[in-house]
Amino acid sequence: CCVFQLTMSLSSSTQGPKRSTECLDSQELQTPSSFQDNPLQQLQLASQEVLEKAKKSGRSKCPRCSSSRMFYCYTCFVPVETVPTKEIPTVKLPLKIDIIKHPNETDGKSTAVHAKLLAPDDVTIYKYPCIPEYEEKRHEIALIFPGPNSVSVKDIASHLQKYTKKGVCNSDDDCSKEPVLKRAKIEPKEEKSPNECISSSRNEGTRLKKIIFIDSTWNQTNKIITDERLQGLLQIELKTRKTCFWRHQKGKPDTYLSTIEAIYYFLVDYHQEVLKETYKGQYDNLLFFFSFMYTLIKNAKGCAGKE
Repeated sequence: CCVFQLTMSLSSSTQGPKRSTECLDSQELQTPSSFQDNPLQQLQLASQEVLEKAKKSGRSKCPRCSSSRMFYCYTCFVPVETVPTKEIPTVKLPLKIDIIKHPNETDGKSTAVHAKLLAPDDVTIYKYPCIPEYEEKRHEIALIFPGPNSVSVKDIASHLQKYTKKGVCNSDDDCSKEPVLKRAKIEPKEEKSPNECISSSRNEGTRLKKIIFIDSTWNQTNKIITDERLQGLLQIELKTRKTCFWRHQKGKPDTYLSTIEAIYYFLVDYHQEVLKETYKGQYDNLLFFFSFMYTLIKNAKGCAGKE
């Protein structure tokens, strides 16, 4: 199953049984008795009526490749014919996001496509090993990945200062010749004092322009994280949160988030701790598809339990 690896998240629930349409229809409007029953219920989401209608219609064609899909095409990154694009919310992000997807991941099980569907102007999905060269922009890019040298979201600005001189120096022939070892854990060298690296920008947090997420299972992550093109990037570790993802990765805790959850929670933390702004649900619609599917599967499980 496809899941984003952090020291804090994947699914506590197992894959749901085949659902009874009758049961689903009768339970769709139920109100959970507590936040624990449905931790996604407080999100400020656009109307999901379009998804309700599409579910009742069944699978539909992708307008690009004509494949039969439910809700959206996970290979073309577009909604199906029964889900008009104009009825899908669009989320504007404060920075760009690159998602690096493991080639062996099943497209249909990945939540990464949700980010591309809902924030098309700010999200790019790459299938490994076809990924960009990040070396020359290390001073404005960070990678979400846990490790001994990972820093918290609130410390992004101060740590990026250490990369600024290095990023500028890469335009110099003599500065980028030294080969970078291929290793999973790196220790950024503090070659320059922070004062030397501070730019004229008043807000250091605005220097971060792109964040990278790895879309894979835990066992597949090592192949990507050790790629030399990702070495030298600042690594960020998210706060511990429990997942609502329904595809359980055997042997992993419920603090392993799905990719779309990781993106959402990072942006919420970034908005509050780096941009220093009050969060008012600006990124909640990133969970537009995720929350709908969560409710469908949860209700199907509840229905199966009563049969």
